[in-house]
Amino acid sequence: SGSCQGNSVERKIYIPLNKTAPCVRLLNATHQIGCQSSMSGDTGVIHVVEKEEDLSWVLTDGPHPPYMVVLDGNLFNRKVMLQLKGTSRVSGLAVAVAKPSPPQGFSPGLQCPNDGFGVYSKDYGPQFAHCNKTVWNPLGTGLSYEDFHFPIFLLEDANETQVIKQCYQDHNVPRGGSEPQYPLCAMQLFSHMHAVTSTVTCMRRSSLQSTFSINPEILCDPLLDYNVWSTLHPINSSGKVEPEKEVVMVATRIDSHSFFWNLAPGAESAVSSFVTHLAAAEALRKVPDVHLLPRNVMFTFFQGETFDYIGSSRMVYDMEQDKFPLRLDNIHSFVELNQVALRSSSVLWMHTDPVSRMNESVAAQVRNLLDILSNSSRGANVTLQEVGFSQPLPPSSFQRFLRARHIPGVVLTDHQSAFENRYYQSIYDTPENIHVQYPEGLSPEETLEFVTDTAKALAEVATVVARALYQLAGGANSTSAIQADPRTVTRMLYGFLIKMNNSWFQSIIKPDLKGILGGVPQHYVAVSSPVNTTYLVQFVLANLTGTVVNLTKEECQNPEKAPSTEKEMYDYAWVQGSLEPNSTSRVPFCVRSTVHLSKALSPAFELRQWESTEYSTWTESRWKEIRARIFLVASKELEIITLVVGVVILLFSLLATYFINAKADILFSAPRDPSAVSY
Repeated sequence: SGSCQGNSVERKIYIPLNKTAPCVRLLNATHQIGCQSSMSGDTGVIHVVEKEEDLSWVLTDGPHPPYMVVLDGNLFNRKVMLQLKGTSRVSGLAVAVAKPSPPQGFSPGLQCPNDGFGVYSKDYGPQFAHCNKTVWNPLGTGLSYEDFHFPIFLLEDANETQVIKQCYQDHNVPRGGSEPQYPLCAMQLFSHMHAVTSTVTCMRRSSLQSTFSINPEILCDPLLDYNVWSTLHPINSSGKVEPEKEVVMVATRIDSHSFFWNLAPGAESAVSSFVTHLAAAEALRKVPDVHLLPRNVMFTFFQGETFDYIGSSRMVYDMEQDKFPLRLDNIHSFVELNQVALRSSSVLWMHTDPVSRMNESVAAQVRNLLDILSNSSRGANVTLQEVGFSQPLPPSSFQRFLRARHIPGVVLTDHQSAFENRYYQSIYDTPENIHVQYPEGLSPEETLEFVTDTAKALAEVATVVARALYQLAGGANSTSAIQADPRTVTRMLYGFLIKMNNSWFQSIIKPDLKGILGGVPQHYVAVSSPVNTTYLVQFVLANLTGTVVNLTKEECQNPEKAPSTEKEMYDYAWVQGSLEPNSTSRVPFCVRSTVHLSKALSPAFELRQWESTEYSTWTESRWKEIRARIFLVASKELEIITLVVGVVILLFSLLATYFINAKADILFSAPRDPSAVSY
């Protein structure tokens, strides 16, 4: 039988845009931010804006509003966006990625990130509250925190952008001074959001639906995930650590954000620090006398920190409520790695809290911490310097711990005051931003193993941190042999920034999770958990700090069935393993580690305090569909004529049908049979 291929009318009319990223609606206790379309999508005639002068056509001159603006990435700034927001002549926006990244920098985040949720307030260091002393992100435009009444999409694919521009050139460009003639090239964007107003409103409505409806329609979901944590010496994850046991806490964030949904490369804002942290954990784990250290070390990776410290505030809450193995009293000192990849002249800055240092005992402990860190950098290509005593802490997870207790701590960054990162919380915080470069012509496997200059620099930082942690944990021997491995760092940078689906990541994850190894990595916290980043940090940490144990698959997946596995102390994972040479089969094995996950859901949702000012209240709206397409649109006159002609034909058909039906007995009566005539 011959095959036939359908070719629908829709495919002949529309060209779908498949490589796009939408701006979606997020909500907190008081506001809604982001973008949305109307319920049936928004349509407009395309106008390409490549320089500011092109805006006048959209805002005042163009005869065919509303317009769908295709905006050059270099013009995606606050000034232009507020102009477009203030007119009814714009129905939507498609932003083309700027290549290369805007040289002047671009940050849609706030100038004072996480303001109001850190340690500084009217009751604690009021002179430092609201970034009065230091504006951390001076390039921040706050665009991500504006509310737009029209849809905004990012065009990720240059080929699709070119198709749109070609359609615009062919149909929409005025010829010879006269306005463009129909048909015109138009775009339609669908991104209708279900939630409105604030988290309080949408959670209340969702809660009512859940109570009274058989099929409740949930309107929004809290941003949530899991924190990843591990200890140098195993502790009972379901028990409690004795009050006298001291723990040195190391922390970083593992999430980022940008204006567009699930596009958060976060190279400098997140990846540089957590990769350094993982490398330091590996270096410390390899020290021969590590099991003799009097203090434990806890490696902590917080999720959701971009959105008012979701992960760290939850861990502090759990510690206070005795829902975590550690208490705040167990924390001896706190070291946090913030943005560390853009060091100028190899300097790393040590930030401390000037308010808690007014206490003499805290000041002495902080001084000891700073001295140990400074001494650890001797002989390394990293110089650690103190920031002036009058400067507050930068936005950091440590601030949430300080809110609860005066813990001696330090935050390590590559910036003395304002961020070095010109692309904080933007789509341009990419590998190029932290100078990750590879020679041309390398295969994926060669690229994975190629040690970049950035990897060497971050390995130096990891070495200094590992040496300092060894001394903070009470180690007395020489630290010169403690060395982070640049090859591990370069593999992690490749995996977390360039390509998740690489041979190393494939070999260290569980077989049933191989589906998480998608394309280009993104580090947005999201509402479905755990996200890919969380899983991968978990398995990389287990690989770097755990040990391979001789257990069968059955024993590894059910350690309580095997003798002396100490299930409460360790986590067991049956991982895929590497490919056998010249084969497609793998050699799986069992990894024993002290890596655990703990909830990163804001306590505000646990307590149902949706209007909280103490804890993060961020939620993400639900939606039905997100899509974009272009097509040719006819003039209103032609549309009306077509409609009228259609209605006339319909009426004529109805009348004809009526009369035919009325005269059916005449029109369709059977002819008489002549042989049946009676005389």
